Amino acid sequence: MRFARYTFAIAGVYGILVLLPQYFLIEKVGVDSPPAVTHPEYYYGFIGLALTFQLVFLLIARDPMRYRSLMLVSIIEKLSFGLPTVYLYLNGRAPLSITGGAVIDLVLAVLFLIGFLKTTNDE
Repeated sequence: MRFARYTFAIAGVYGILVLLPQYFLIEKVGVDSPPAVTHPEYYYGFIGLALTFQLVFLLIARDPMRYRSLMLVSIIEKLSFGLPTVYLYLNGRAPLSITGGAVIDLVLAVLFLIGFLKTTNDE
């Protein structure tokens, strides 16, 4: 259970540190990856939803056995960004800078799965 606790806690803190500044970088996104964001509601919605999941990760870290079923949902959350972004990169439609974050999400998905499997041994 310790593995799951640390994995989800680190993922939650890391995610907050990476995502929170995004609220203030919408103009920079348009400069770094033109064109400018034309639908800010999608941009801010994505950041808000992603930040919400960081809180879910921190909740899981507090009591992995109690919130074990949320681990599976958390894996899907990581795959839902990681897999499409890698696919887009391989087809020349996503920049390497974004794909790096997607690969981190895929690694976290694997670690979340390991955490899920390890918590069965602690029951």
